[in-house]
Amino acid sequence: MATATVKDEGHNRGGVYSQKGKEFNRDTNYITTRIVADPRPGEDEYPVEPGRYRLVAARACPWANRTIISRRLLGLEDVISLGLPGPTHDADSWTFDLDEGGLDPVLGIHQLKQAYEQRFPGYPRGITVPAIVEESTGEVVTNDFAQITLDFATQWHEHHREGAPDLWPEHLRDEMAPVMKRIYTEVNNGVYRCGFAGSQEAYNAAYDRLWTALDWLEELLADRRYLMGEHITEADIRLFTTLARFDPVYHGHFKCNRTKLSEMPVLWAYARDLFQTPGFGDTIDFEQIKQHYYVVHADINPSQIVPLGPDLANWLTPHGREALGDDPWNRAAGGTAPGPVRPDEVPPHTILPLRQ
Repeated sequence: MATATVKDEGHNRGGVYSQKGKEFNRDTNYITTRIVADPRPGEDEYPVEPGRYRLVAARACPWANRTIISRRLLGLEDVISLGLPGPTHDADSWTFDLDEGGLDPVLGIHQLKQAYEQRFPGYPRGITVPAIVEESTGEVVTNDFAQITLDFATQWHEHHREGAPDLWPEHLRDEMAPVMKRIYTEVNNGVYRCGFAGSQEAYNAAYDRLWTALDWLEELLADRRYLMGEHITEADIRLFTTLARFDPVYHGHFKCNRTKLSEMPVLWAYARDLFQTPGFGDTIDFEQIKQHYYVVHADINPSQIVPLGPDLANWLTPHGREALGDDPWNRAAGGTAPGPVRPDEVPPHTILPLRQ
């Protein structure tokens, strides 16, 4: 196995202030190891193998939430196990607070840091989720969340459920790539750029960039049900996890308060549409989301008081998006919705009625 390296691609969760203007910038280094169907000799690649890996992904984290959604939509639950850290963490590591004794039942560790250190003693960077850990060795394999979901879609194909959606369709990749890049830089990361701005000037610039992008999406989605048209793709997953956190967290906590998501007719209908679609809303735990942001970000919220609102019942109201297309799964190509959530993976504070 080749030595893992890191890459700089603008996706990591750690953030720093730039020296000029106190603008929030992300630490963009990753463990670049991939899990692929056909590893190349001498490359930093592990083989696809059912039962070998555990996805560690906190429900609170939007970047980790993407991997949970992808795993569920593709039907990889039986081949990649899921470890769920609690919603809060300290400066040292994500921890398995939700498990009995604070111990991950498969990996046998209290802190995700232990998996990083098992492979890289003295690992110098932040301990981030999502991470994929090799169960037999307890070693972290990768924490490159953007690549994880793309590899789920393209490298694990042999183990997808029957009727799984094509989340990264080859004929749309040239069109998808710039859309997903803009969503990442201007929306996914844009809310953080607002929340962690270190000066009024930096905040004002971040605020303008975010709302320019959200207005673009409001217009783009006015005449198409999903970002790429008729069917759900990876692009929708990437946008959804930010929209789901917008009113409960980003609007107030990160000062993204021009309007609420629920006051943007198109994006609000689009978000509700996805939330009510199997594989999306049934991965969401709003209570864990709020606990994470309002407790962990003590520099923004020194009291660490977690707000009781907003009322979330409106996520279940009709959205009317079926008029733009009624085939999210591409039934013509044999696509189907995922089945019910596994009982041991139902979010503790779900607001959705459980599907039988």
